[in-house]
Amino acid sequence: MLCCVPMNILLTGGAGFIGSHTVERLLTRGNTLTVLDDFNNFYDPALKRRNVAAFASHVRLVDADICDLAALRPLFQTNRFDAIVHLAARAGVRPSIREPLLYTRVNIGGTQNLLELSREFGVKKFIFASSSSVYGVNQKVPFAEDDPIFQPISPYAATKLAGEALGHVYHHLYGLDVVCLRFFTVYGPRQRPDLAIRKFTAAIAGGQPIEMYGDGTTRRDYTYIDDILLGVLAALDRPLGYQVINLGESRTVELRELVRLIEKELGCAAKIQSLPIQPGDVPLTYADISKARRLLDYKPQVSIEEGITRFVRWFKTQT
Repeated sequence: MLCCVPMNILLTGGAGFIGSHTVERLLTRGNTLTVLDDFNNFYDPALKRRNVAAFASHVRLVDADICDLAALRPLFQTNRFDAIVHLAARAGVRPSIREPLLYTRVNIGGTQNLLELSREFGVKKFIFASSSSVYGVNQKVPFAEDDPIFQPISPYAATKLAGEALGHVYHHLYGLDVVCLRFFTVYGPRQRPDLAIRKFTAAIAGGQPIEMYGDGTTRRDYTYIDDILLGVLAALDRPLGYQVINLGESRTVELRELVRLIEKELGCAAKIQSLPIQPGDVPLTYADISKARRLLDYKPQVSIEEGITRFVRWFKTQT
């Protein structure tokens, strides 16, 4: 196991679901953290404020937009960041179809700003949160990092693919150590309210119908937040040059099985509203994690059954 030397880290998107968990884990290792978030209204900003309440006094919290280069520059001028963990983004496939220009501006332009400032101020390490969405309708399963992925099917996926490409440019030209982590459907406490597991749980618990797109046979590789954190921290600790790495459980679960697991934990049945498959949605995600095992010693620990139990237990504390 590698020895973890405390670092001065800029973490973007730190008020969000994955970001707030990452902050908490990094703080346990003695790191100095600047946490940046713009608290936008993609979902209720009050939920994000609640996320940061537990650690706000232990970090430097900055309310700023990654697209605002003038606001970012003073952070780099007054801090010597060892690393950036870049989680901030406009998220979601379906919203990106409605607002493609916004997604391009934030996810590509904001990432470009951070990479350029990293170059200018000598940051050594850059962790980029990518997504399984980049694989599109991949013909080979499980999805491996060297699969050809030149046909993304949503603006969100295209912006994440562009972020990976920009990271490679900055590694090639300037020697920045860049790790692009392709997250596969992350869930757990504090999950965004628009994501399926939380959305379904809230609807079933409240006696409301859930929207099921398609016949329930679409499959996802669901990854519990604690396992994602293992991968993020391992990527931060290792010199890797430039790498793209999948982080998933490497197991697929049908949508209707996911609903059954939530029903079981809540002790009540779902009312299902069947709807057509949505544009941009993919029928399957499935991570080949052999590269993560090899480079990061990544071993996911939380099965979907245990993860849903933990999530529902947390959810019940929120109502």
